[in-house]
Amino acid sequence: MLEKFIFGNLTLQAIPYHNPIIMGAAAMMAVVGAIILGSLFYFKKWKWLWSEWITSVDHKKIGIMYLILALVMFLRGFTDAIMMRLQQALAAGDSLGYLPPEHYDQIFTAHGVIMIFFMAMPFMFGLINIVLPLQIGARDVAFPYLNSLSLWLSVVGAVLVNISLVVGDFAATGWLAYPPLSEIAYSPTVGVDYYIWALQISGVGTLLSGINFVVTILKMRCPGMTMMKMPVFAWTVFCSMILVILAFPVLTVTLGMLFLDRYFGMHFFTADFGGNSMMYINMIWIWGHPEVYILILPAFGMFSEVVATFSKKYLFGYTTMVWATASITVLSFIVWLHHFFTMGAGADVNGFFGIATMIIAIPTGVKVFNWLFTMYRGRITFTTPMLWTVGFITTFVIGGMTGVMLAVPAIDFQVHNSVFLIAHFHNVIIGGVVFGYLAGFTYWFPKAFGFKLNEKLGKYAFWCWLIGFYTAFMPLYALGLMGMTRRLSHYSNLEWHPYLIVAAIGAAIIGCGVMFQVLQLIVSIKNREHYRDKTGDAWEGGRTLEWSIPSPAPFYNFAILPHVDSRDAFWVAKQKKLANPHAITHPQYQDIHMPKNTGIGFIIAMFSGMFGFAMIWHIGWLTVAGLIGILATTIIRTFDTHTDYYVKTAEIERLEKVIA
Repeated sequence: MLEKFIFGNLTLQAIPYHNPIIMGAAAMMAVVGAIILGSLFYFKKWKWLWSEWITSVDHKKIGIMYLILALVMFLRGFTDAIMMRLQQALAAGDSLGYLPPEHYDQIFTAHGVIMIFFMAMPFMFGLINIVLPLQIGARDVAFPYLNSLSLWLSVVGAVLVNISLVVGDFAATGWLAYPPLSEIAYSPTVGVDYYIWALQISGVGTLLSGINFVVTILKMRCPGMTMMKMPVFAWTVFCSMILVILAFPVLTVTLGMLFLDRYFGMHFFTADFGGNSMMYINMIWIWGHPEVYILILPAFGMFSEVVATFSKKYLFGYTTMVWATASITVLSFIVWLHHFFTMGAGADVNGFFGIATMIIAIPTGVKVFNWLFTMYRGRITFTTPMLWTVGFITTFVIGGMTGVMLAVPAIDFQVHNSVFLIAHFHNVIIGGVVFGYLAGFTYWFPKAFGFKLNEKLGKYAFWCWLIGFYTAFMPLYALGLMGMTRRLSHYSNLEWHPYLIVAAIGAAIIGCGVMFQVLQLIVSIKNREHYRDKTGDAWEGGRTLEWSIPSPAPFYNFAILPHVDSRDAFWVAKQKKLANPHAITHPQYQDIHMPKNTGIGFIIAMFSGMFGFAMIWHIGWLTVAGLIGILATTIIRTFDTHTDYYVKTAEIERLEKVIA
């Protein structure tokens, strides 16, 4: 009885000792963790880690920590992808491959969850944190403490997903956890509970970030920067964050109802007592389709900045770009049903959503033509960010065309639930989101770290990614048309086998690209003095305000807040041959108001992790302790009146001389 009180449903049997793959991965995680902890002790860096990073509210450091989270989770999610491709390449005919079906189901679920929620979202928020305040001439985000809390809630969600690898199991339902498979009758273990609480906790962090960035853009632009003078990247972030504010509460409510079904025997999504699983599917896609645009819109903004910089031209059709972004924002909420045309809603409903899906391709096409016209007769420099952009245009257009195909209900009926959809989805997510974020990462890396990345290795990585993508996913289009359904761990149709061998080779080529990127980071860090950005304008063609200050940016961003009177203010200043970029700013230093570091966000997130783990394993006392910890820490924060300070004029002058 005491054991039940202390540990809830958690027992030693929850650790899968019998699975060598899982235990091997757990051992590797333990070794890496031990090395990191040992290094912190050996070099006596605990105080530095706490004071400079964990408690930091500097948006740039928070952005870097988001990028680290994204990198770690990408390696985990990509490992899952390699395991799936290898399993399908082996499991043909009499061969059953090397993964048991129940493990394979967890892997494809974890892959989708990790890549969307814990790789793409942190990657997006990392780049936004680093760049957006600099682009609009702000010294920080509107709510620095909430920014810290958002980061650590995302980290806690990712930690819960990784704990599920070793303690218990993860959902075996697919990345959207459709009922009835996710209901307690069909998923009686803790896998779906890990899914619910990892997403609920990280989702709160995402919602807080959305509110934070919308307020930052509306209230913290520098003098003279009207909305129509903002960089296109700022516009795409603004629209993306509006979608976050509107869509993520839907996800929270949907998973909350699933939680009530599983924990308290309610019947929102079961066939008993009037429940309906299709209600869940409608609700999850009311969040899920805007989520695709939450991810892709900032990538569109990154491509816009890269194209203008490396074509050495103003972005063609700025106003149409802004209105196209706004149109996509609105239309993204009226296309969700194209994910399940086969549910039997009828021709009228299917026709409406099919037409809406086709219409959303129009503003996307406007953007593509604007990028092409920006490049037309430009003095193009094919740097690594520009290569990612050119690769995106061709790849994303193919993905868009297949999307328009799937918008036709008659076609969708034929290929629904096939690997054709897998190919389409990865076509737009890899070719759009991943290529966009990698372009932005390479482009703004020197602004965050003070030195550029090795170009040669970056280009090697790009070509491996591009060739590997086409090799890995074009066969899936063909297989989908041949009738292969998704999520198969074994198949008896040997005609599919050669295509899946090719797909596995493509995944391996992408893996080479990933290795080149890791090598690129190592080489660039080792030779950082050689790649040092000494001017602040790392690419010698910067157009927006982030390039007007040193690299890396000082903690206060701008010694003097900029005053702008045009788009591409820094480019205009350079064209007027103003030797000092600060000529576009107010000419006199003043005291700078800055937020103090705080560990409150980290502490609340840790209590949230305790609460989530306790809810997963039904540990009553830990649930209460986690809730009390969250509430008590939040209340303590409200009584803290020492949350800011001023950097004095003399200190600013001294720091600026050192930087210069």
